[in-house]
Amino acid sequence: MTPDTIITVQGLTKRFKNLTAVNAVSFNIRPGEIFAFLGPNGAGKTTTIKMLITLLAPTSGDAFIGGHSITRQPARVREIIGYVPQMISVDGALTSRENLVLMSRLYDVPRCERKERVEEMLAFLKLEKYADSLVRTLSGGMIRKLEVGQAMLHHPHLLFLDEPTTGLDPVAKRNVWEHLLELRNTLGTTIFFSTHNMEEAEDVCDRVAIMNLGRIAAIGTVPGLKKETGKAGATLEDAFIFFTGNRLQEGGNFRDIRRTRQTQRRLG
Repeated sequence: MTPDTIITVQGLTKRFKNLTAVNAVSFNIRPGEIFAFLGPNGAGKTTTIKMLITLLAPTSGDAFIGGHSITRQPARVREIIGYVPQMISVDGALTSRENLVLMSRLYDVPRCERKERVEEMLAFLKLEKYADSLVRTLSGGMIRKLEVGQAMLHHPHLLFLDEPTTGLDPVAKRNVWEHLLELRNTLGTTIFFSTHNMEEAEDVCDRVAIMNLGRIAAIGTVPGLKKETGKAGATLEDAFIFFTGNRLQEGGNFRDIRRTRQTQRRLG
């Protein structure tokens, strides 16, 4: 790692028996950058993120988060990152405040700082009115914001999000991203997320990596990727087709649809 990178990935590979889910992926991310993996379900996005956050051990290769190896120093890596999974990660039977307090303990926030950090996070998320409301009574957008707040309680340098706005309506999506952008702008938080939503990637990203069949097909800024197609007025979808030869199908197969609908139902 150099001073201008917070993530350095070197030949990261993950195999499951005869399936190579991630195939020799290499890339760097700069501090404070908003970076996205863009690709369909099955492209290797989530598997790569799970290796980077040390939930999955790579078959080969390595990555360095803040200078710490994910294979040799996983505990150090976990100290400096936050993670928001695609599936719901809060307890609906607890209040907003109780969820944050519980997570502050799990993240080992010093006891003397827990109350202050929880109240600060509720204020930042504009959830003070709902601090003592059961999470199951909140809207999907509020729940997603609360999940982001949980992941930020220990002041991580880097925030990973897997399909952060799946199942949310346009207003809720915009609200979640307003808070994520404020985190980046005020705290310098680096944001790394996966998505299959072209508009989301185009609106917020400094750079995008187009993933297909476990590999990075292209990486760069959205304008740069569009320009490489050589097509006047090219869209990000045009760039995706140009680099992969495939159209990004957001519908997915039956399993994908069922998972998305389950998420939507749980988020309300």
